[in-house]
Amino acid sequence: MNRTVTYESNAMQPAARNGELVPAPAICLEPFEIGSVPIPSRFFFAPMAGYSSLALRLALRELGGMGLATTELVNARSLIEKRQKAFELAETSAEEQPVAIQIYGHVAWEMIDAAKMCVDLGASIIDINMGCPVKKIVKSGGGSALLCDVDNAGSLVEAVVQAVSVPVTVKMRLGWDDATPTAPELTRRFESIGVAAVIIHGRTREQSFMGTVNLPGIASVVAAAEKIPIVGNGDVRTLFDAERMFRETGCSAVSIGRGALGNPFLFRELDLWAKTGDPGPAPGFSERVDLMDRHFHYLVKLRGERTACTQFRKTLAWYQHAIRAPKALYHQLINLPSVARFDETIAEMRKSGPTGPLPSHFEPKIPTPKGPIDKW
Repeated sequence: MNRTVTYESNAMQPAARNGELVPAPAICLEPFEIGSVPIPSRFFFAPMAGYSSLALRLALRELGGMGLATTELVNARSLIEKRQKAFELAETSAEEQPVAIQIYGHVAWEMIDAAKMCVDLGASIIDINMGCPVKKIVKSGGGSALLCDVDNAGSLVEAVVQAVSVPVTVKMRLGWDDATPTAPELTRRFESIGVAAVIIHGRTREQSFMGTVNLPGIASVVAAAEKIPIVGNGDVRTLFDAERMFRETGCSAVSIGRGALGNPFLFRELDLWAKTGDPGPAPGFSERVDLMDRHFHYLVKLRGERTACTQFRKTLAWYQHAIRAPKALYHQLINLPSVARFDETIAEMRKSGPTGPLPSHFEPKIPTPKGPIDKW
């Protein structure tokens, strides 16, 4: 009999009706491509500034089920100026293919040059960001600002499409606000100039990260496209959310951000659900500690001991919530001084085991701008 799982922040069972799991949409088992690039599953890891690093992407991909990962957004001009931070954000590896590198900007020649550089860096796909609502990006003319100028956005994207040999996708929101839902019009324009797919976040720029995802809005973007795949994004935290996104929008794939941080095993569960009808057993304590261990050591390999010890603090509280380690051991990692201390503490955690029941899911606290959007 199929298992059911209770989620801490969601009383619904994952993709369950009347206590039983519903089957995944048939589309989940169909072959899928973006342009000429085969994608192994229809479950994507969304880009999140400050979080979707190469180290985390590699660790999550090893769990299985991830179809496509996208880097954190990279400033096109910073790439051209050869700034180290930009190259770190755009870093990829052979182990994570296929991968999209996401760039933003508003000057055509800068976006063209940056896109070409990203192809040389190993991008399978170039993703253009037209969805970031953060003021410093919008103020520069990038991100969501492009939603307000269909002609300029179309010209910019067309220039990139014509300049590179890999598929180009666009990540955008429904519009600037409820009064200007430009996403369907932009989708038609993008498809006509050769964009390979559109990833649509079901909120407006005005909504920022607040409120709930607008599934009818995503459905309107799906309806606007003739052939290219539309990827739905927003509020997918469980199998139920994914099933609903497919069913109510008609999208071709789902892109998952915060939901994957709250349950890093979600891609594997979705893939198993699509293939077998059952998401498989919940990850146990040892497997959760293994993930934490791999993530940290990937950071060390990529950024060195000192930086890894500092950067890992950002996600440490999430791992602690998931594994329920003794607080004394958790505190040893808060001001982590070395790899040796990490390895010693992890070994002690494995011996001690969890202090309580392991949660299936939680809501990670990701800092986002607060208050009226015009005050950011």
